[in-house]
Amino acid sequence: MQFLVNVVDDGQADTAGRTESATRAEMDAVDALNERLGDAIVFAAGVSAPSDATVVDARGATPISTSGLVGDPAEFVAGFWVMDLPDTETALRVANEASVACNRKIELRPLL
Repeated sequence: MQFLVNVVDDGQADTAGRTESATRAEMDAVDALNERLGDAIVFAAGVSAPSDATVVDARGATPISTSGLVGDPAEFVAGFWVMDLPDTETALRVANEASVACNRKIELRPLL
């Protein structure tokens, strides 16, 4: 099964005063987690600042582009993994490990 594992920033970037809000210890912990997970990681990336986001809605006659996030900018996806894991139980365990490593909330969602 594949899972989307989102890292949720809920104020760390604002507190740090920069988009890349991870401390050196958090980056090292994530690197160690990535190394341990190895081939289970299909893809992983950090995401740029919410101010870089653009919402596009082309459902009507005239497409509309709006700067910013879809939802409340108090919480946003700061990075993510796509992981190939055997089951939901394993995914929950890995999400817990990711939360500890990142020192952030994690949103775990199965891919369809």
